[in-house]
Amino acid sequence: MARASFGIGPVRVRPGYAREVELPITRLVTGAEITLPVRVVHGREDGPTVWVTAAIHGDEVVGIEVIRRVVARLNPKAFRGTLVAAPIVNVFGFTSGDRYLPDRRDLNRSFPGSARGSLASRIAHLVMTEVVGRGEVGIDLHTGSFGRTNHPQIRADLDDPRTRELAAAFAAPVMINARLRDGSLRGAARDRGAAVLLYEAGEAWRFDAWAIEPGVVGVRRVLAALGMVEPVDDVAPTPSLVSRSSGWVRARRTGILQLDAVLGQRVEVGDRLGSLSDSFGKTLRLVHADRSGIVIGRTTTPLVNRGDALIHIAGLEPDPLPQPSAPEADPLSHDLEPDLS
Repeated sequence: MARASFGIGPVRVRPGYAREVELPITRLVTGAEITLPVRVVHGREDGPTVWVTAAIHGDEVVGIEVIRRVVARLNPKAFRGTLVAAPIVNVFGFTSGDRYLPDRRDLNRSFPGSARGSLASRIAHLVMTEVVGRGEVGIDLHTGSFGRTNHPQIRADLDDPRTRELAAAFAAPVMINARLRDGSLRGAARDRGAAVLLYEAGEAWRFDAWAIEPGVVGVRRVLAALGMVEPVDDVAPTPSLVSRSSGWVRARRTGILQLDAVLGQRVEVGDRLGSLSDSFGKTLRLVHADRSGIVIGRTTTPLVNRGDALIHIAGLEPDPLPQPSAPEADPLSHDLEPDLS
């Protein structure tokens, strides 16, 4: 029996085909229509439905490129199941160069939304109805907020066996047990019964290969684990390091920051991470690790005030396998407290 077509918005996608769909959001005062771009890959064979989203914050462009590369490598005629990809959820922020919506609302604090609410609420409702509500597994792609950069990592509910299995399949360098935030897409999707992974890597407005490629491979590994594509790796990838707690080392003086620590570096309590100096180069204070773990985030801002977050360190569970030494150079670099994703 032939597989049924997949309905989304005003269109239906036949099995074995991919199609781009523009879902209406609203109109500008000029009358121009603003739409949510979605690409559907509807496989010829039966399988699960998975959604992938990016740019919920308009300046987080890494995920846009991850989705482009993932979709470009899929053959709908050999694909099993359905992929619903929304590469630019916050169309307004993306086109205006802003993290937030025009009314300054954070779209990732507006889910599940309402069809009659604010602009943020209506976009959230549209995404929940047409994208998230379609699938049992979701991957939400993020980067660090402005002035911060993140080591590639998965944030998820690792206490849920299904979610942890998919996080392990993604095989990012680190996977973190992260609590849900009210109004987040991940929280709303979990309430609908979906297993959700949140991928963090890189920084705002940058296409860095070291942040993009692990996301591409990770998404494809999850699809392979679900039986939707053929296996990605010839040999099993290195298992992710596991963290259940993290925290920021903060500046104890105002000054100009010189960071020595790099993303992915293992640190111990008391290790030197950098220094703060005045405008003439006089050292005001050294920056030391206040916990042991791995560096998963860092500021990219050289001028800091007392109390500013400098280095994000995730504590680690015992290694599943011996790990390679820390990188010698930072490829240049949100935070569980607070989590801005």
